[in-house]
Amino acid sequence: MAENLLEIELKVRVGDIAAVRTRLASTDARSEGNVLERDIYFNAPHRDFGETDEALRLRYHNGAVTLTYKGPKRGEYRYKARTELNCGIEAGSVMEGILEALGFVRVAEVKKVREYFHYQGALISLDRVEGLGTFVEIEVVGSEGDGGPSAKIAALAEELGVDGPPILESYLELLLSTR
Repeated sequence: MAENLLEIELKVRVGDIAAVRTRLASTDARSEGNVLERDIYFNAPHRDFGETDEALRLRYHNGAVTLTYKGPKRGEYRYKARTELNCGIEAGSVMEGILEALGFVRVAEVKKVREYFHYQGALISLDRVEGLGTFVEIEVVGSEGDGGPSAKIAALAEELGVDGPPILESYLELLLSTR
């Protein structure tokens, strides 16, 4: 089943991810544990996703595979916000072959170990990204009109001691900027 949602997130580079984990452990946050995620990004043959600020990703995680399209970032939000479409894929290698047969080009691979927590309606992830470092993401799904996700994200960040400038670039963009 496909899933269509507006993802609003705060991403911050952190030096001490253990301190955030400790704060989460002192709350009623529900942990999903560690997940190794391997994300393969593709560019389209008919337009350059780097120019249009879109992304097409095939994610391998916990034995599952998900194909994700991310639309351009939306500027009307305080944090990074974009439309996201997700679809479970039965066979990742077959999907990779289909995309390549259609002219899509593999751009990069991002590997990370992610610790997921659910807390107060938000998804919080503690990320160790290969080649980039450690980050915290606080994500809420919705729109500003349905209760203020940006305010909720800001309050959670303060409660958890997550501070620093918001990073609006994706891990793919950050990784490509290091090349």
